[in-house]
Amino acid sequence: MSKHTIQFTVNGASHTVEAESRILLVHVIREQLALTGTHIGCDTSSCGACTIILNGRAIKSCTMFAVQAHGASIETIEGVAGPAGLHPLQEGFWEKHGLQCGFCTPGMIMAAKALLERNPEPTEHEIRYGISGNLCRCTGYVKIVEAIQYAAEKLREQSAVEVPA
Repeated sequence: MSKHTIQFTVNGASHTVEAESRILLVHVIREQLALTGTHIGCDTSSCGACTIILNGRAIKSCTMFAVQAHGASIETIEGVAGPAGLHPLQEGFWEKHGLQCGFCTPGMIMAAKALLERNPEPTEHEIRYGISGNLCRCTGYVKIVEAIQYAAEKLREQSAVEVPA
């Protein structure tokens, strides 16, 4: 099978990789870019452990061929924290005990990040819907929802400080 040259930006850095047309994006992210925070849980798009943000939308990277991401902008869990420290979502999962084993956490955070970028003031129902494609086998989702609510509040506070009155 022939290899294709794929160019994309991941967490702000440009990358060029070679991959066969049948290789899934999750495998390129993990194996060629060594960004192992994007997990492989099911390979059928059922669990959401492989969730990344592609061109501003949360997608499951186990359902997309790497060649389809040519020219895209991708964000993985490794790109979420900034120079000032943890992102409010990461902080929220810590403060509100939104994780247990942690396997689903990167995908959950990426889905929540995409949600909060679209809707900075989601209701509990909107949060639950926004993460409904991500499974957690350890929690009852209550603490995950609280973590996302915490992050939404923190992000609104940060926005209020950044915008002069």
